Amino acid sequence: MTIAVIARNTFKEAVRDRVLYLLLFFAALAIVLSRVLALLTVGDRAKVVKDVGLASISLFGALMAILIGTGLVYKEIDKRTIFTLISKPIRRSEFLLGKYFGLLLTLAVMTAAMSAIFLVLVFAHTLAWEFRLLIPILFIFLELGLLTAVAILFSSFSTPILSSLYALSFFLIGHFSWSLETLIQKTPPGWGRTALRAVYAVLPDLENFNLKTEFVHGLTVPSSFYVYAPLYALVYTGFVLALAVLVFRRRDFI
Repeated sequence: MTIAVIARNTFKEAVRDRVLYLLLFFAALAIVLSRVLALLTVGDRAKVVKDVGLASISLFGALMAILIGTGLVYKEIDKRTIFTLISKPIRRSEFLLGKYFGLLLTLAVMTAAMSAIFLVLVFAHTLAWEFRLLIPILFIFLELGLLTAVAILFSSFSTPILSSLYALSFFLIGHFSWSLETLIQKTPPGWGRTALRAVYAVLPDLENFNLKTEFVHGLTVPSSFYVYAPLYALVYTGFVLALAVLVFRRRDFI
């Protein structure tokens, strides 16, 4: 019950943030401009609209999670309302989880808004409702859930600017970690390859949530992927949230 109350208040606070609507505006603008870009492109224009649209939802959704999430805990500390909260019978884990689920609800609303604009634009281009494109958007939302947990983690011990840089680095590393696998294959057997494999195992692989290419170009997705990716998101997000709670519990606000 406590988590639900904090989540509801967090949602009300987040939807009043002007940055959120600014990002939503630019996301909608990027989605709409994909149609203009398609008209200037030689080839299958529908694929350009879908590809750019999905990429815009992913990028601006990530920016929302990072820029809003990294300030959630810091705002409570900066306004000194954290002292009132921790003096009440509220566990710090409940406080963080409430913040997390409140922001996740906010992102769900924003993602739904971007998805609606995207599907309408695709319909205007193809004259068909392609609801199957909601599947890659759902996987994008799984990624946003993980990014939100990461933003909450950094927000629990750092300033918004540094937290944003850390979370953005996490996002970029997560989408380029596949290059490390290529490096592992080219590294001779030995301690070097072992060390690289250890680093690769720890680093996030956000490409697990990237189905844009498969759905835009009509490629086959293995059925096992629909089980593995959500499970990966659940485990990794749970680990990050547990780490955030551990860090936040040890923090002294006096």
